[in-house]
Amino acid sequence: MSQQATHSKGQARTQTIDMTHGPLAGKILFFTLPIMLSGVLQLLFNAADIIVVGRFAGSNSLAAVGSNGALINLIVNLLIGLSVGAAVAVGFYYGAQELQEVKETIHTSIAISLIGGVICLVLGLVLSPVLLRMMGTPENIISKAELYLQIYFIGLPAMSVYNFGSAILRALGDTKHPLYYLIVAGIVNIVLNVVFVAGFSMDVAGVAIATVISQVVSAFLTVRHMMRMEEELRLEWKKVHINKAKLARIAKVGIPSGIQSTVFSLSNVLIQSSINGFGELAVAGNSAASNIEGFIYVAMNSFYQSAQTFTSQNVGARRYKRINRVFATCALMVTVTGLVLGNCAYFFGKELLAIYLPGDAKAIEYGIIRMGVIATTYALCGIMDVLSGELRGMGESVLPMIVSLVGSCLLRVVWIYTIFQQFHTLKVLYYSYPVSWILTAAVHLLCYFYVRNRLIKRDPQAA
Repeated sequence: MSQQATHSKGQARTQTIDMTHGPLAGKILFFTLPIMLSGVLQLLFNAADIIVVGRFAGSNSLAAVGSNGALINLIVNLLIGLSVGAAVAVGFYYGAQELQEVKETIHTSIAISLIGGVICLVLGLVLSPVLLRMMGTPENIISKAELYLQIYFIGLPAMSVYNFGSAILRALGDTKHPLYYLIVAGIVNIVLNVVFVAGFSMDVAGVAIATVISQVVSAFLTVRHMMRMEEELRLEWKKVHINKAKLARIAKVGIPSGIQSTVFSLSNVLIQSSINGFGELAVAGNSAASNIEGFIYVAMNSFYQSAQTFTSQNVGARRYKRINRVFATCALMVTVTGLVLGNCAYFFGKELLAIYLPGDAKAIEYGIIRMGVIATTYALCGIMDVLSGELRGMGESVLPMIVSLVGSCLLRVVWIYTIFQQFHTLKVLYYSYPVSWILTAAVHLLCYFYVRNRLIKRDPQAA
């Protein structure tokens, strides 16, 4: 594979990395850093919402916006899971240099993103008021929380198209263009936040509208780029349809991934409900701390995406010996990233939380409790995710789904109804995270060796 795909004049250049030959460490870093920056920019959308609301509308509005995180993830994670399936399928075909299959997968993926985005929009609008009440959202913030969600979900189709489009570009080895488009959308989001909230006093409605507009911008730029790619990869609207064979391949990895993420979100909704019981200040402190930890998470999650993409291309190219090297490199990098960023965030926790919660000492105290448990042990989550990415890159999605659901989700639910009931403190509630990460990662490691060895046995000539 060439370092840079050929293109004719006027076509978008698809920046590709040769993932199937040569040293890995430098290529993984080169591939990962734009993903990491893209994740940070996506979080800045929400951070800008929270910071602007906290400074210009108060802690009540901050809690209304922040309390929606778990519920938003619940609605959109099935779409994100399907985009993982699209990325694995595109990466496999691209590694095997089956470009016609790549193009058919791209058109099927865009069709899925549009249909899925509309379905999730409807589900979000219908279910959000009921779910907010089931979560025990405090009455003094529930009306603002509902308003924010109703507007936010209008942008789901655009968010879905961007997520699928960026996943496809990354599977092709292009991590730079999704970053460029998020930079533009991020600037739009931040400027509109200030204008709508500080300038026009639109409160939570203002930040929701700004977010929707920014999502439309990022989706538009991504689609425009895909329509200008090389002819053998180019997106053509007249060819956007559901190919049953490609849908099946995407669904094989994507649906288990989406189910896993959705059930994860359900367990987080249950945890959010438990946090709601400690009052508005605990909700605000938890929301601010969770947002800070989100930056650490996306930095680590970029190595999950790298592990998945590099592995899928090498499986497509039948270069199985490189799979272990991909895992070892990504695991080392994610561990260092998690330890450094997580412990730095905790060390400067009060200063960071004060950005979100100026002058609110009690809410900051609640945030520090969370960061002392979760941020300092976040590297465990990174290792768990890299292993999951390796398994999905090898085409195995049901096994990591089952392990994650039992090892993380079910354990957290059991923890809430047993240990948390006996020791009813926020710190004990937060301990459910590192415990579940350790157990899940250990079982994922056993599954990794099993799936890798099975893959080699099925194709001994390539091995």
